[in-house]
Amino acid sequence: MSAGVDPKRWINLERVSIMLLEQSDHGCKISSQILRGFGIRDIHTPRTLNEARALTCHSQLDLIIADPTALNGAGMDFLRWLRRAEGNANRFAPLILVSGHSTMTAVMLSRDAGANFFVAKPFTPKVLLERIMFVARDKRPYVEAGQYVGPDRRWKGDGPPDGTPGRRGGDKRSEIDDVSASSEILNRAFAR
Repeated sequence: MSAGVDPKRWINLERVSIMLLEQSDHGCKISSQILRGFGIRDIHTPRTLNEARALTCHSQLDLIIADPTALNGAGMDFLRWLRRAEGNANRFAPLILVSGHSTMTAVMLSRDAGANFFVAKPFTPKVLLERIMFVARDKRPYVEAGQYVGPDRRWKGDGPPDGTPGRRGGDKRSEIDDVSASSEILNRAFAR
């Protein structure tokens, strides 16, 4: 064992099952090599929409990494279908979207489709591994609200933005709200 390597931080990804949806064969080969470099051996690479749907219905997946333009442009449609597929065991599998088209609109569409994370191409193996680890540790619950199905969009339990009314009974008040309430009490006390 080399000095400086902390065995407590080692991870074993050999038993992780991943579905990889890439736009091109070349992109699929590169991404597969990166994933194999992490120790992942069970990598499924369906090439058609029907293959991808069948795979999610018949295999337990730990993670889906998808380019929204994969499957002849139906990648995003597949993701929307998966999140709404009642009874599908992989309905709430973590989704990392990877795309060379990383405009704010593309990121928002990915979020609205129920993705856990968005990674812009080109990415380094380090960035992809960090995002995989982030998704593995993510504690956000999955929600169904209107047209949205996916991870809770709230990243913190800090409640709604300052200056807006609370939307849920469980929302926390921010420190600024507490200070504002205290200053109102002080203002009333000194106004007498």
